[in-house]
Amino acid sequence: MMEWMLMPLKRYADFNGRSRRKEYWMFLLGYIVVYVVLGLLTGGFGTDPNVVGSMLLLIFSLGLLIPSLAVGVRRLHDLDKSGWFLLIGIIPIIGSLILLYFFVQDGTPGPNKYGPNPKGPDNEALQDAFS
Repeated sequence: MMEWMLMPLKRYADFNGRSRRKEYWMFLLGYIVVYVVLGLLTGGFGTDPNVVGSMLLLIFSLGLLIPSLAVGVRRLHDLDKSGWFLLIGIIPIIGSLILLYFFVQDGTPGPNKYGPNPKGPDNEALQDAFS
């Protein structure tokens, strides 16, 4: 399970290829857990957050901005959609719901224009490389 959370960090700024649902959602889960733990430890969620805690949360968020974008783009590639669809998220509420709908969908079976199916048996070597 932990390897799925860390795989997007190993592919830090790789916007090419495809990412499985499991990779995307496990990364998001890990991100949220670490963010909440950091917030609780530093007092960043209190009524009077300290500056150090707020800066730590900001640095964490900025440090994972590019991997978050990259795994989102690769997830859209798995659905045979352009990474530019992430910009739909700019639309308040509706955009987030559309992206949520996309991200819970199963990927395109077989290869598509963005690469081979990450679930396929021909891609086991790729998954082993990131384990």
